[in-house]
Amino acid sequence: MNYTVIDQRTWKRREHFAHYLTEVPCTYSMTVKLDITAIREGGHKLYPAMLYLLTKTVNRHEPFRMALRENDQLVCYDSMEPCYTIFHQASETFSNIWTAYTEDYDLFCRRYEEDKRQYGDAEGFLTKPNLPENSFTVSMMPWTSFESFQVNTPHFRYLIPIFTMGRYWEEGGRWHLPLSMQVHHAVCDGFHACRFLDDLQESVRGL
Repeated sequence: MNYTVIDQRTWKRREHFAHYLTEVPCTYSMTVKLDITAIREGGHKLYPAMLYLLTKTVNRHEPFRMALRENDQLVCYDSMEPCYTIFHQASETFSNIWTAYTEDYDLFCRRYEEDKRQYGDAEGFLTKPNLPENSFTVSMMPWTSFESFQVNTPHFRYLIPIFTMGRYWEEGGRWHLPLSMQVHHAVCDGFHACRFLDDLQESVRGL
């Protein structure tokens, strides 16, 4: 796990960062209708495909790899790993597991299947050990679609993005997935969020 320490004295976002972290603490959420027709028609499994595509896109965009470490040290990780939820029907609880990212899609899917086989049935909050510091959270709620979704984080100190997906549906011959993305305004403006979502949509189409 490698990262770059941000020198806040010379950083181009130093005023924006200070304003939205301490003066007016501010996170925001965007929910979009992602076209996942390529995933459905290509025969891909939705969850591992989206985990791969989200991680691939996160790793392309610096504002989505920012975090506050010990002593409020602001860093940008070189890369991120996905941590995601697995639902347990019997107990109606969930567990978090993570999968090491690789740009090789087929290898990532194999790693996902192995992690799910090894840790997916174990109950507990975090069942795969050694969660990397440079990880981000993905949740799936396949029981319903939604037009808006927001996660509230305390103290406005959590800079890492949070993604939530819902139930997909077909409309006009295309398949759509609701995707909510929560980010911190201190490191991510609307421009960065929209650029990320455009990139993600292109990656989905190109899968």
